[in-house]
Amino acid sequence: MSDVAVVVGGGQTLGAFLCEGLAEAGYRVAVADLNGENASKVASSLNDKYKTGTAKGFQVDATCEESVKALATSVAATFHQVNLLVYSAGIAKAAPITHFPLNDFELSLQVNLIGYFLTAREFAQIMIREGIKGRIIQINSKSGKMGSKHNTGYSAAKFGGVGLTQSLALDLAEYGITVHSLMLGNLLKSPMFQSLIPQYAEKLKIKPEEVESVYTAKVPLNRGCEYQDVLNALLFYASDKASYCTGQSINITGGQVMF
Repeated sequence: MSDVAVVVGGGQTLGAFLCEGLAEAGYRVAVADLNGENASKVASSLNDKYKTGTAKGFQVDATCEESVKALATSVAATFHQVNLLVYSAGIAKAAPITHFPLNDFELSLQVNLIGYFLTAREFAQIMIREGIKGRIIQINSKSGKMGSKHNTGYSAAKFGGVGLTQSLALDLAEYGITVHSLMLGNLLKSPMFQSLIPQYAEKLKIKPEEVESVYTAKVPLNRGCEYQDVLNALLFYASDKASYCTGQSINITGGQVMF
């Protein structure tokens, strides 16, 4: 029976792309998202493209402990195993620190960090119970390795994700479960980045249409991070070829970050 991947935040954008790539690679996919309707649509599309039973959609609020517990129970009942957890849920709010609302800071911590903790905890229990040497992979950001102007909430949460990844790796090593964070460069065409362009333009004192070129110029490989770049790294670190690697924060930044 094929391996099972759970993708939290799988109902749209990058998360949906990763669900598609995992299904193509032979995984059965639990598509989990705050928007349950979107999750079901992604799952239905995968079932139509591959075969019935490839995927199922689930609604989850990753910041709510009871919701995450319910998700884990439902996924286990449906697929009977979990081999890979991908935490792809995220949110970013931009503002200067002098005007950064506490609610936005707390929301960033909840979605980007607390949700990762809760889902990792619950699905690690399933892996341990079933004797599966599984994989847990967080979709992180270069903002988890270097501060980001006007993005204090996002950067703080992503830095926390690196520490959480290392601690989870230590906790779970005895079970053969590996844990990693993928540190993404700027996904210039993603809805999240596009939504922040007005704030970035104001921060840089440039026109909105100039923002992408400014960010591209910072990358030695001279392009933004693409969804396929993320999938390529994800598939490797989810595979047996990376079985001796754990606790790592892997840069996917085109050389912009090298530590």
